[in-house]
Amino acid sequence: MNEHEALFVREALFIGGEWAAPSGGRRIEVVSPHTEEPVGRVAAADVPDIDRAVAAARRAFDEGPWPRTGPSERIGAVRRLAALYGEHRDAMAELITAELGAPISFARRAQVALPWSMMGALADIAAGHPWEETRPGRYGQDVILRREPVGVVAAIVPWNMPQFLTVTKVVPALLAGCTVVLKPAPESPLDALLLADLVERAGLPPGVVSVVPADRDVSAHLVAHPGVDKVSFTGSTAAGRQVAAACAANLTRVSLELGGKSAAIALDDADPAAVATAVRFSGMGMAGQICNALTRVLVPARRAGEYAEAVAAALSALRVGDPADPETEMGPLVSRDRQRRVREYIDGGVRDGARLVTGGTALPEGVERGWYVRPTVFTGVDPAMTVAREEIFGPVIAVIPYRDEDEAVRIANDSDYGLAGSVFTADTGRGLDVARRVRTGTFGVNQGYSMDPAAPFGGVKASGYGRELGPEGLDGCLDLKSISIAPEVPPA
Repeated sequence: MNEHEALFVREALFIGGEWAAPSGGRRIEVVSPHTEEPVGRVAAADVPDIDRAVAAARRAFDEGPWPRTGPSERIGAVRRLAALYGEHRDAMAELITAELGAPISFARRAQVALPWSMMGALADIAAGHPWEETRPGRYGQDVILRREPVGVVAAIVPWNMPQFLTVTKVVPALLAGCTVVLKPAPESPLDALLLADLVERAGLPPGVVSVVPADRDVSAHLVAHPGVDKVSFTGSTAAGRQVAAACAANLTRVSLELGGKSAAIALDDADPAAVATAVRFSGMGMAGQICNALTRVLVPARRAGEYAEAVAAALSALRVGDPADPETEMGPLVSRDRQRRVREYIDGGVRDGARLVTGGTALPEGVERGWYVRPTVFTGVDPAMTVAREEIFGPVIAVIPYRDEDEAVRIANDSDYGLAGSVFTADTGRGLDVARRVRTGTFGVNQGYSMDPAAPFGGVKASGYGRELGPEGLDGCLDLKSISIAPEVPPA
């Protein structure tokens, strides 16, 4: 494919409400994980471009109208953006399929329709938010409590669920009255630049949103920029530690949504088929490249073989192949390097003594190129094994036996991560008791976590801190100001 046949070519950056030439000659070539051929090329921001974007956001916040408009005006602007987004859902899904290898059916449903619906839900939350309230004081006078925008937000988004994660960062910031510099991952700049087109058409004031695709070294400059008031980051735990350290130097507020190794606990009365279905739908649409995927399946030891067979059957039935085919259920991994690393984990699991039930390192049947890994299930996994402890970020499931419910909870909690998890049982009350004992930020009973926009999402431990979605996600973009007023003194 030559440059004139590329699906998407953009030689400008969206900075300060305008399409601007980059300061240097860097370009990002986007390669299809399915064909291993280029599908697009975009300009890459360099350090001076980041400075320009932050300066534009700073002016828009310090001097522009956006933070000073009423919440209803900002809500109206977000609803205009949502309407435009809805008109371009097919184009957005096709870009995500091309750049990431997400199956088109999954791209339409989860990568595009979900963030589109989130826009409306978040606008509804903002409409009922207590932007200013009066609280009785303890000393005979009331206190006014105001929620005011935190300032310039740097939104740094990974490649795996780019539009969903962009919406959960950018839209609450806009509703709060903040200005935003969005930095998409180099693997997924195409959808971000289409969103920039929609922002421009929605008529947001100049500088309120800038979109600057960049490599990771330039991203570090954005994170450490003294003109940024908050960093909202989603990515690996290792990168999150670096982001937190950089923010600490400037006392920049930061929220981190990081990795996960979520457990699905099957109690002794659970249905293996239901558990297998939940595991399948929790992450296989993106070939296991989902931070809250259920990758540890904790099962009663006496039924371990039954559960391993059920999970293996569910994953083996997945139709793997061309992501542009509407019948495809799982596509490739995002890059050759990710394919290599996942294969290394699979080989390591075999060396450590885990039993391979299905999958492995060979390409799926009928696939001759592309960065594919077959859905893989291990059984006989000890909780201390690497495949049970590290985030593989691929279609690899570890079935881990336990003796009793207390041990199941101990194994679930014996993890560096704490993002999500689930419990499966015929007794919902019993499931809720287990949910209360597992230390995670989110949890599902008889399902994977539902990502309800009304509820905050985020993790604990090495899965990060801070919350997105719900009123709490909006509050993450707001500062609290308390105002006390001296009682009026009657004239003498």
